[in-house]
Amino acid sequence: MSLTVAVQMDPIAHINIAGDSTFALMLTAQQRGHKLFHYNAEDLNYSNGRVWAKADPVTVQRVVGDHYSFGEPVSLNLGDEADVILMRQDPPFDLGYITATHLLERIAHKTLVVNDPASVRNAPEKVFVLDYPQFMPPTLVTRSLDEARAFLAQHGEIVIKPLHGNGGKAIFKVGADGANLSALIEVFNTMWREPHMVQAFLPAVAKGDKRIVLIDGEVAGAINRLPGEGEIRSNLAVGGSAVKTELTEKEREICAVLGPELKKRGLLFVGIDVIGGEWLTEINVTSPTGIVAIERFDGTDVAGLIWDAIERKVVERG
Repeated sequence: MSLTVAVQMDPIAHINIAGDSTFALMLTAQQRGHKLFHYNAEDLNYSNGRVWAKADPVTVQRVVGDHYSFGEPVSLNLGDEADVILMRQDPPFDLGYITATHLLERIAHKTLVVNDPASVRNAPEKVFVLDYPQFMPPTLVTRSLDEARAFLAQHGEIVIKPLHGNGGKAIFKVGADGANLSALIEVFNTMWREPHMVQAFLPAVAKGDKRIVLIDGEVAGAINRLPGEGEIRSNLAVGGSAVKTELTEKEREICAVLGPELKKRGLLFVGIDVIGGEWLTEINVTSPTGIVAIERFDGTDVAGLIWDAIERKVVERG
């Protein structure tokens, strides 16, 4: 089976090929004989039911500084000329991102979009997770300083983060004395119109924040991300390090509950974050990562498993 695959992503020139999940997916697709095209979300166009993009045919190789080569750009009709679209641009989950999901939704009946654009739009990382309060740490979504102070008084130490942030950016811990809480809420309210996420601080984060990858609702693998020295954030993008791990009984329960809903929504490639073996903090559906590290520690070909699922769905759709 040879597929035409359009990859909607950030500029490929700037990615870190050593750990980038999108690059790993592209390498595996190419090895399977699929034809790759690259375009940015800003290149999408719509008219009279047709969605297209100025796209570059691309070949990839794992060579630092020479990891891609473009052919002559074409106007690619994404509904009629592509079999699969990988929607892989990074957040922020802003109006540009949301608009891209609206446009791709209009051709999703003809072209398989991974992940399903309507489901991505309806399941931002830190909002979708609110559907599973039984697995979450104590959580408040607010713009109110008074509500944040009351939450701090109840839980002793808290963490404040943007509701639509990514990559561990702008995450702050506030101690029991509340120092800087008012300033942080002031800055957050100035920077973002939406409410913010406030959670009880989990000391267990010092032992890591586990990324578990699910493919079509089934567990494919996991890594434990350890925070760097002096950090509470364990994201690899901000200096965290990955180590081999196994799932706890509670984590398997979380995956068993989430899996069927992810599959039903067409969320084929998902990464969930769990702290302390029991606290679900995020359900990452926009551009999940971690597959390269999982392969490095477990030997599991996660990119291959993702393409197995994609190819199976293309066949099922006819």
